[in-house]
Amino acid sequence: MRSLGAVRSGAAETQTGALAVIAFGWFLTLGLRFVLPAILPSIKVAFAINNATAGLAITVIWAGYAIMQFPAGVLVDRLGERRLLSVSLVLAGGSLGAISGAPVFSVFVVAAGLFGLGTGLFGTSRGIALSNLFSPNPGRAFGITLAAGSVGSAALPFLASVLTLEIGWRLTVGLSVPLFLATGVGTWWVMPAATADADGEPEYSHHRILGPLRVALADRAIGIGVVGLTLMLFTFQALTAFLPTYLVQEKGLSQQMAGALFAVLFVAGAGFQLVGGSAADRVGTRAVLVGVAFVGIFTLAALPVVHGVPALVGLLVVLASRLAVAPVANAYVLEALPDERMGAVWGLLRTGFFLVSSTGAVVVGVLSDRGLFDEAFFLLAGVTAVATALFVYLPKRPGREPT
Repeated sequence: MRSLGAVRSGAAETQTGALAVIAFGWFLTLGLRFVLPAILPSIKVAFAINNATAGLAITVIWAGYAIMQFPAGVLVDRLGERRLLSVSLVLAGGSLGAISGAPVFSVFVVAAGLFGLGTGLFGTSRGIALSNLFSPNPGRAFGITLAAGSVGSAALPFLASVLTLEIGWRLTVGLSVPLFLATGVGTWWVMPAATADADGEPEYSHHRILGPLRVALADRAIGIGVVGLTLMLFTFQALTAFLPTYLVQEKGLSQQMAGALFAVLFVAGAGFQLVGGSAADRVGTRAVLVGVAFVGIFTLAALPVVHGVPALVGLLVVLASRLAVAPVANAYVLEALPDERMGAVWGLLRTGFFLVSSTGAVVVGVLSDRGLFDEAFFLLAGVTAVATALFVYLPKRPGREPT
């Protein structure tokens, strides 16, 4: 019979291995999602498109990601996180191969949508796995995972910006394909078959899902958390879709320098995500979200009036604090969800807030083509102000929030 110490050691090793592959998978998934905005100037030239059309391609990625959240939630309850995480990485790798070889822009958009759909399997199953493996305090695990995504979002777009000048954007994107395939195999090998005790094969019908969903949305904590998160995601996706293009077009920077500043945003964001996840476990979700969102109002409004690389670096470091919203809000909402049909309900909620937030890229693209690039960031600051006001009314979770 195994000793208690051996059992605990095995559980710890399982947690560590699972966290490692989930974090690295998110490093690749999120990093490649921001590679396309980083090399968007080159893609625009290749296909002879304007900002609004380019923004459509970015929106298609996020919309595909959003659409897959609910099916992923249903599938994760049926098939388990290991299968979905592994399949997601393999599908993402295949779609990136299609993107790199797209002969015309219409094919590029379809492949981008497939990339969004493939990566959409990852987000929901990642959240459920972390919540199950690290309950009742998953904030640190969420922080580590999302920080890994931020590091990928910094390193991979910057590397892509440099490589694009040497080997072109197509080969640059194509180099990611074997990384995704290898990580998919590694995830299947390392992840446990199940991250929580099974309650039997779940049955699905509209009333079996809508019932728990109504219960969830009736919870004031979940309702405010989801709406506030949606607004913050809208501004985040709008910002990141066009920040490199904005820096090139309006600030007169080279694509390489714009890529470097884009990397600064995510490197600093990784640190804020690590601190934010742990801080929420210690001092409470509301305090962290209100503080981060409040700072975000002024940093977005300042972006159009700040010039020069040193000043922009300082501003983007502070602006990066908004990346702490994701691990804090995700962990809060997941912990508040009822156990019944948790995967399906979480997936349906994610479909809603990602679909709404995916329109941010199109909004900024249209405004920029009308000569209102600066005004677009003032609009994003206003949206962030609304999210800040909502977070003020976010209730504490009894027994789960510091008093």
